[in-house]
Amino acid sequence: MPKEAGTKLIAENRRSRHDYELSDHVEAGLVLTGTEVKSLRAGHVQLGQAYADVRGGEVWLVGASISEYAQGNARNHVTDRDRKLLLKRSEIDAIAAKVKEKGLTLVPTKLYFKDGRVKIEVALGRGKDRGDKRRAIAERDARRDMERALKSRR
Repeated sequence: MPKEAGTKLIAENRRSRHDYELSDHVEAGLVLTGTEVKSLRAGHVQLGQAYADVRGGEVWLVGASISEYAQGNARNHVTDRDRKLLLKRSEIDAIAAKVKEKGLTLVPTKLYFKDGRVKIEVALGRGKDRGDKRRAIAERDARRDMERALKSRR
């Protein structure tokens, strides 16, 4: 997601890039309560164990933890509830077909404000095995070493 006017990053699931091969990024809205939005403005969210699930023709965010709002009252939100994602019917159908057919997982990658509204970026991810993770780390280290060598030669 490029840095755009009116866009403020709340949280990023950097671990998802390590654990999954990501493809097909989709932006979705979230159904939230007022205290959840206020807590998000303070940055109190964890996406580490979260995933999205297709149930009954709807997409739900499961496992994302939005902390209780400190100044909330007795009607404060539940921290670990499932939250509905707002997508077009055609997007939901395409995602559901891919998840069901290919054994992919919907992984949240970023949570951000866009023009005052909370948006989440989810991506289709295929889990990496241990060897793939090690190979990716080795490639990244080799790339860094090459960049350092080129920089020192200049």
